[in-house]
Amino acid sequence: MRTFGAVLQALREHSGLSREEFGDLVGFSKHTVASVELGRRMPDLVLVERGEEVLGNTGALRKAFPKLGRQPGLAAWFRRWAGLETNAITLYTYECRLIPRLLQPEAYARTLFTNQLPPLDDEQIEAQWVARAERQRLLRERPNTAFGFILEEHLFRRRTGGPAVTAELIDHVLKVAELRNVEIQIMPTQQENHAGLDGPMQLLETSETQWFAYCEGQRAGLLISDPKEVSVLQRRYARMRSQALTLTDSVSLLQRMRGDV
Repeated sequence: MRTFGAVLQALREHSGLSREEFGDLVGFSKHTVASVELGRRMPDLVLVERGEEVLGNTGALRKAFPKLGRQPGLAAWFRRWAGLETNAITLYTYECRLIPRLLQPEAYARTLFTNQLPPLDDEQIEAQWVARAERQRLLRERPNTAFGFILEEHLFRRRTGGPAVTAELIDHVLKVAELRNVEIQIMPTQQENHAGLDGPMQLLETSETQWFAYCEGQRAGLLISDPKEVSVLQRRYARMRSQALTLTDSVSLLQRMRGDV
């Protein structure tokens, strides 16, 4: 990422553009441009494509982008989605397996890391948590991004990590639910109609009003950009929103489960 940033900076300076001028041309702030050039931020695909046009279509950015490596802790097949997340204006998540990464408190996340197979060593676990904690800053650093989560009730009933970890988890989720840009709904365990039985999904809208979807399995994830396929998942998510508990009822259920721990 630092090498990519240095190349971007060299091409920008060769073109006689300041960071602010370049940012105006590609539609990103000068602060975002600076973060990319310093290797602190994964560049957005839109920035890469627009940057190529502005900087003479050398092909250097476009060819380097697929080879970028993010900080340790993010799987290679997840990096492009994580890059899209940083500039999303809408992000919807449905989960039936575990609490989504953006909502995991430290004790819960470390429980997941220590139970991975093959086992992780202490350094790998620490890298995983650092990467996860960094991503979670999106919830508070992007107040204009709308985040929606539909979570299965059994994710809390399972008590992953034990009662203390579960109590911390519910407290954390309730705290996040207080944010104005976050909506959390619980899908009750007893539910006759359910549009999400094919598994978890994530939906994302970019600042260019493009929609992407992401589905993850045991050892890999699939980024979906075909509008027809994304539309199918959008309709399923919309149906699930009507089938899950309301925002108020979801908070009430979480509070009752907290009392039962």
